[in-house]
Amino acid sequence: MKLDTDIIIPQLDNIEETMSQKGYQAICGVDEVGRGPLAGPVVAAALIMPMDLEIEGLDDSKKLTHLQRVRIFEEIVDLGLICSIGAIDNEDIDKINIHKASLMAMRKAVTGLKQAPDFILVDGKFTIPNINYPQLAIVSGDSRCKAIAAASIVAKVTRDRMMDKMQALYPAFSFAKHKGYPTQAHLEELEASGPCEIHRKSFKPVAKYIDDYALF
Repeated sequence: MKLDTDIIIPQLDNIEETMSQKGYQAICGVDEVGRGPLAGPVVAAALIMPMDLEIEGLDDSKKLTHLQRVRIFEEIVDLGLICSIGAIDNEDIDKINIHKASLMAMRKAVTGLKQAPDFILVDGKFTIPNINYPQLAIVSGDSRCKAIAAASIVAKVTRDRMMDKMQALYPAFSFAKHKGYPTQAHLEELEASGPCEIHRKSFKPVAKYIDDYALF
């Protein structure tokens, strides 16, 4: 289906309302989290948000506190909204690069939905390749569209919980705190212990230790 950009884009800040007026009902927001970390997966969420649903405090996940994100995540779960997760692990990130891995995670999330969406709103500059639904990429979409904001929170909380579990498996790293991001503490842990199995060996801060520790 071809996107009527001449009608949609000028009304971008009211995109969901505009699309509803055009007859689209099952509007799906898609967002990913985890492009920047040195370890762990990149995780995407696809979520169909009813037009008449209002969730108090819903916003871009980066603008919310941990407790606010968890509260909204749990409300989304309690409401039983149609949602799917796609994750690409560090090994595949190293094979295909983080950009392609992010798009692949988004595609996995969309194709895992139990209901086919009428239209997909994607956070960022790029649409999702190899899917048969009309879609639109929206820069800062997680601040401009309810469906994308909800997806951003689901993706963030899901990935955070994945990294929390890694803490017990790799006690030399404070994954429950920094979630794999390149904080000073994480860089110091890398220097002290070398990379572990979930580190992204193609990322420069990790790659420089590979020969020394011969992990891969």
